[in-house]
Amino acid sequence: MFGKRSGTDTDLRAPKPGAVSPEPTPAPAPTVSRAPPPPAVASPPLAPIKAPPPPPPMESRRSDNYYEVKATIFGALIEAIDLAQLAKLDSESAREEIRDIVNEIIAIKNIVMSIAEQEELLDDICNDVLGYGPLEPLLSRDDIADIMVNGANTVFIEVNGKIQKTGIRFRDNQQLLNICQRIVSQVGRRVDESSPICDARLADGSRVNAIVPPLSIDGPALTIRKFKKDKLTLDQLVKFGAISPEGAEILQIIGRVRCNVLISGGTGSGKTTLLNCLTNYIEHDERVITCEDAAELQLQQPHVVRLETRPPNIEGEGQVTMRELVRNCLRMRPERIIVGEVRGPEAFDLLQAMNTGHDGSMGTLHANNPREALSRCESMITMGGFSLPSRTIREMICASIDVIVQAARLRDGSRRITHITEVMGMEGDTIITQDIFLYDLVGEDANGKIIGQHRSTGIGRPKFWERARYYGDEKRLAAALDAAEVAPKT
Repeated sequence: MFGKRSGTDTDLRAPKPGAVSPEPTPAPAPTVSRAPPPPAVASPPLAPIKAPPPPPPMESRRSDNYYEVKATIFGALIEAIDLAQLAKLDSESAREEIRDIVNEIIAIKNIVMSIAEQEELLDDICNDVLGYGPLEPLLSRDDIADIMVNGANTVFIEVNGKIQKTGIRFRDNQQLLNICQRIVSQVGRRVDESSPICDARLADGSRVNAIVPPLSIDGPALTIRKFKKDKLTLDQLVKFGAISPEGAEILQIIGRVRCNVLISGGTGSGKTTLLNCLTNYIEHDERVITCEDAAELQLQQPHVVRLETRPPNIEGEGQVTMRELVRNCLRMRPERIIVGEVRGPEAFDLLQAMNTGHDGSMGTLHANNPREALSRCESMITMGGFSLPSRTIREMICASIDVIVQAARLRDGSRRITHITEVMGMEGDTIITQDIFLYDLVGEDANGKIIGQHRSTGIGRPKFWERARYYGDEKRLAAALDAAEVAPKT
């Protein structure tokens, strides 16, 4: 099945000839004397398996000798197979073929290793050829939120809100660069010396940022914000303590009655997850258009149009900005516009859309509290070159945004929805807001976990009460607000 590129070293798939010439790689055989060490190499990864805090054994640090052997076998494998033929096979068949060839290479080169080491090596090489190399074990874990690669020898992960270092490393910076290029090429983008910064996404929607030399001094830096395989819902957020049942009920009503919502929060606070949750309550007969830098929203409605920005090509042409996407949305008969992240002058176009009949539009932005979110909106509009008086911009903000939902990542790594805030209007030159739902910090337990409580602020009739009544949800809203107001303290 695989074409042979030479008559000697590529006879590796023959039925174990005794006189195969090893002249292209004579050195590795004598350098690999691993008969005594195998128990010592295999045993350290077994200890951490029983202890929950340390990473699993796949992240154990391997010896330099392991990487030398792997490089030798990998080089022989690339010489032995026809990559064009390999690309025609499905993933499972390709893995089997690669495993067969690697086993023959190990036998021919007389490399001594334990069965466990050999299996580990086979998986590594299959991942290098067909997947994302050393990243594959991390991508398969659903408990990891972020993967941060700082050059070939340093990989960090975030688990349960805490960052920890792993023992995983790449063969060299070139292998890491190749994996970066493989990831971004799948969405029609590129990352190299002439275009050293790139945003992309994986097949499951996980967000990827790559920055490579000369901008990244110590080798390529790759950051992956992983998405869970199972999309989170508000019910699951309640179970995790991110919001109370009454708060979740209020958010459901806000999503259903077509309030214009801005989701605010810091990096890693769960803004996109919360946006996904709110979109679950959009009616299935509504036409929804999403605009994102890297498409990562996972809407379940049947009538969704997904748009994505495009960076300039190598000549510096062909760029399509977020602002152009949002403006084009208005010509596509949307009922709701969802902007993945507002970070520039597109804020002006989104506010205009919210104020011209596209009720229920949503977006996220980085801010530490609801008032700061409004200030950032004003700043982004001003930075776009709009020569509008400050009062005019604020009036437009008040007329467009109904609710700000604030998400936060607390110091113990947990994520909480801390504010549900209404935009009430103007008083003089100041925007007036009203908190209808808050998260109060109470203290922390013996393990350092923060204890808090969600509560209603006692507002009986929020500003969107009439909108809720129009959709027949005013009784649900009143019940949720009353229940949250008398919730017992923890």
